[in-house]
Amino acid sequence: MWNEPSDGVPLQADPSAATPQPAVVATVEPGSIGEELGFQPGDRLVAVNGIRPRDLIDLRMLCGEEDLALEVEEPDGTSHHIELEKDADDGLGLGFTEALFDGLKQCNNHCPFCFIDQQPPGRRSSLYLKDDDYRLSFLYGSYLTLTNLLPADWQRIERQRLSPLFVSVHATAPDLRSRLLVNERAGQILDQIAWFQDKRLQIHAQVVVCPGLNDGDALVQTLQDLARFGGGDWPAVLSVAVVPVGLTRFRPDGDGLVPVTPAMARRTIELVEPLQQQFAERFGSRWAWLSDEWYLMAGLPLPQRASYEDLPQQENGVGSIRAFLEQLDDATQELPAALLKPRSLSWVVGSLVGPSLQPVVERLRQVQGLDLRLQSLPSPYWGCEQVVTGLLTGQDLIDGLQGKELGDVLLLPAVLLRQGQPVFLDDLSLETVEQRLGVPLQVVGGAAEVVASCLSLETQED
Repeated sequence: MWNEPSDGVPLQADPSAATPQPAVVATVEPGSIGEELGFQPGDRLVAVNGIRPRDLIDLRMLCGEEDLALEVEEPDGTSHHIELEKDADDGLGLGFTEALFDGLKQCNNHCPFCFIDQQPPGRRSSLYLKDDDYRLSFLYGSYLTLTNLLPADWQRIERQRLSPLFVSVHATAPDLRSRLLVNERAGQILDQIAWFQDKRLQIHAQVVVCPGLNDGDALVQTLQDLARFGGGDWPAVLSVAVVPVGLTRFRPDGDGLVPVTPAMARRTIELVEPLQQQFAERFGSRWAWLSDEWYLMAGLPLPQRASYEDLPQQENGVGSIRAFLEQLDDATQELPAALLKPRSLSWVVGSLVGPSLQPVVERLRQVQGLDLRLQSLPSPYWGCEQVVTGLLTGQDLIDGLQGKELGDVLLLPAVLLRQGQPVFLDDLSLETVEQRLGVPLQVVGGAAEVVASCLSLETQED
């Protein structure tokens, strides 16, 4: 019987056993308990109440106690023992450099459509990490396959109620899923979902559709199988996203994969939309959604915003463009008649989403003095004519924009950059691309930032 501590590894554990690394402090919230205790970035939190946390989940649970004894190391190795009392709901106000202190659980599958394997060699090492860690799924909504979980992992998921998790299903037929993932354990997926149902835990699912492999009848079977777990007062499967496979020019030869065509996209929409109506009658929700890419590739209008309900799979590209268009509409309801000072700028987006954004661009261009140019780019880097914005690389921007008249500034969606760092997917820096293009780059987040940048709000007049 597994007998690990509930929230980590004892400080005095067997030294031959794997020991989590200390949690390295990155930020200290002003006015927080952590600031009062004197924490500084670079300090290392080793243990809480004699337990070494394995990850942020352990740490949050350990710090939920009212009485805490902290073992802390300064960057120079100086150790401190700190005891404190606090309210159970109070956190320490500390941010950390990593979410996992005992290493990443990597993928043990060999899916031919894996995007990690479709990248060129020689880039930063983090691009090649095959995350299949249930803890990151719980913390951040990343997808995992459930094929690498040990008995202790399943017990921890149940004990700490790590729910919902986000699971890449792809197919429910055991033989088919095993072939897709190149892993015999992959065929256990329905039994695993039944486990979630029995434990009253939940998942969000995704199906990456590969033409000729798990599309058509296989896709219908997958959705119907998952729907067995979609009803009741506590559904085990909360939602399903149906996503088209993405293929790059770097994928291995002989992988047997073919890209999604407009005709195939239309066929998939025709298969799934009737099922959505059935699910709506059974569950009171469409429950299974097609990502926006299907409609864009098919040349069809995006569904209305209400059809996405509460956007349970927005981070998976389901309703994300529709939601962004809605935000743009809200941000452009009241536009000035003119700008006091003329402003010329460009806004770069992926070729797949450009046509959907053009009407908003035309609305903004009605403002006198505003010259806004939508730069809708393909990705020669990945070998894709049709690409979403988040996959554009620095080299794509250089290839597509160098020599063009871009105006005074180029608006750059934040999704093009590595989170927290001015680096593109191809390792080119923001500074390098800016120098090559000869125009200032302004990183913008949501729709409101795009509109505010276009209007240069301090120069508006009614």
